[in-house]
Amino acid sequence: MHIVTQFPHKIVEDQDMGVPMPDGCRLSARVWMPEEASEKPFPAILEYIPYRKRDGTIGRDEIMHKYFAGRGYAVVRLDMRGSGESQGLMADEYTQVELDDAVAAIAWIAAQPWCDGNVGMMGKSWGGFNCLQTAAMNPDALRAIITVCSTTDRYADDIHYKGGCLLNDNFAWGSQMWSYSSRPPDPALVGDKWREMWMERLEAEPFLAATWLAHQRRDEYWKHGSVCEDYSAIKIPVLSIGGWADNYMNTVSHLVENLDVPVKGIVGPWVHQYPHTADPGPQIGFLQEAVRWWDHWLKGIATGVENDPAYRAYLQQTVKPARMHKHRDGHWLAESVWPSERVLTQVLPLSGAGVLGGNGGAFETQVNSPLDCGFGVGSFFPMSGDVPQHHADQRDDDARSACFDTDVLQQDLDILGAPFIRLRLSSDKPRAQIAVRLCEVHPDGASGRVTYGVLNLCHRNGHEAPQDIVPGEAFEIALTLDQMAYRIKAGMRLRVAISSAYWPFLWPVAERATLTLLEGALELPVHTGSEKNEWQFDEAEGASPWEARVLRPALYEKTQVTDKTTGEIRLILHDDLGLNEDPMHGLRSGTVTREVWRIHPDDPLCASGDIHWTQELARGDWSIRTETTAKMWSDAETYYLAGRLEAFEGDVLVYERDVETTVPRDFT
Repeated sequence: MHIVTQFPHKIVEDQDMGVPMPDGCRLSARVWMPEEASEKPFPAILEYIPYRKRDGTIGRDEIMHKYFAGRGYAVVRLDMRGSGESQGLMADEYTQVELDDAVAAIAWIAAQPWCDGNVGMMGKSWGGFNCLQTAAMNPDALRAIITVCSTTDRYADDIHYKGGCLLNDNFAWGSQMWSYSSRPPDPALVGDKWREMWMERLEAEPFLAATWLAHQRRDEYWKHGSVCEDYSAIKIPVLSIGGWADNYMNTVSHLVENLDVPVKGIVGPWVHQYPHTADPGPQIGFLQEAVRWWDHWLKGIATGVENDPAYRAYLQQTVKPARMHKHRDGHWLAESVWPSERVLTQVLPLSGAGVLGGNGGAFETQVNSPLDCGFGVGSFFPMSGDVPQHHADQRDDDARSACFDTDVLQQDLDILGAPFIRLRLSSDKPRAQIAVRLCEVHPDGASGRVTYGVLNLCHRNGHEAPQDIVPGEAFEIALTLDQMAYRIKAGMRLRVAISSAYWPFLWPVAERATLTLLEGALELPVHTGSEKNEWQFDEAEGASPWEARVLRPALYEKTQVTDKTTGEIRLILHDDLGLNEDPMHGLRSGTVTREVWRIHPDDPLCASGDIHWTQELARGDWSIRTETTAKMWSDAETYYLAGRLEAFEGDVLVYERDVETTVPRDFT
């Protein structure tokens, strides 16, 4: 990434600007703006998240928000209620209070003497969600948004459930927020009231893993904040960006296809990060793209963004499967309209004897996957190409699945869009799940996952009113796999691998089911007519990065251990983000995560997850530490969750709380 040190505007900064809410609550913002903004107002850009501007997102903020300020924008990085130095309490994600605060913040920003009344909003992940949700509320001053790594459907395409299956990341994310929300404000900014604010947070902090687990079907809880409920509510321009190595790759296509406002989409090879820094490469000049977007919609400058292709997608090429990728070969496609007229449907029937693309017809293939099927999967939300978070060779999982292969491809096959599979099958149990992986098989037998989809078979007719399966009775399902842009090179084979388990992505159903596949067909969105790069982005650049002093280096370890006596398999994760000190204000901050996931290949009721987080903050002789633990397990009827929260000043325990709860299984 090219570092820019000279900008058209000199930058001034306020590390703790108070943003008052209508109820008197003070939210805390870090603000960068051109030096002359007090005399000549500029448009403003808002990023609004709970991840702590002081120590949590400072690394990316320094690179990104100073850049925008230097290009002529007032940039407001606002912490939500109950996070960082903001007052108040946070009850859940995407609450109406959160969105009302966003609307109030936009109105307040627009009225400031340094703002010309035009506001844009942007964000990644949580911030990508809530800028879509805020746009749907139509604040008067909000002119355009940029949403990165976000979703349009909080139930079907987020971190909680997928295809009606319970994702293990629902528990993991709840455990993470249990830890994230346990940290106090910085005394250097809020003064002596830091401890009172901290104790209020600790006492009120929700155990969100249980909250989300209580909603196992697509009810009103999930519909709130899902902009797919009414795309027409969004009436301002939207730039949507995603990554193929992320699990929010579907959003860009959905927004470009369904919005009736100026909308553009970009999907690259990236993990869950902004695309000027994200692995795998190539990174792009995202900040330049953002400035083009803001200049047009906030300043009225003719930058040509309205004429950009509707959908730009990086067509990745065949690669040997590996846990880490720093770069993916490929080229950019530029679709003037989406859905694209250059995408045609190719139907490949499933046939007996494991053939994909034969004559089709009826067959009978049984699937009863051991519950350790799925260990070849990477992290649900990979964050880096430097640690082993990507998908491994799928051969072990393929051996636990029913596989259907094409002949060796005689020419390249380009996929752009969402593959779709229809299956006729039966189950010997009333509740079951299915995972379908689309893989490329190399001449040496290596198998790489291209895309996948999962379905709770009780949700075969929809996610709002699940129904038990009638054992032994045939039924049909239609399953859309995740979007992908991928070139499978000539000489490879295409494989559909179907399993009845997918651990550690999915929590298993209570009984191990045998599925009998009876008929099926894969529908591939095949792209035609592109052999060269159709779009050229600028080189990635940014402002000078945060130069933290590293007191403890980061460490990532992931191991899999099998108990030779019991057969239990443990997946053990140790993720130490290191301990860093800010050179300007001296705050030291560190985070360590430890996870243990247990499964037995034959016993779904053996499944469990244990997660332990440590947070450290210190300056001089002031130091605090929080320790949070969480555990989840189940029997045939009930999920069990337990959590513990401990807070220390120095080595003295000053707060502790235990939480235990049960949640009935609801067709999961």
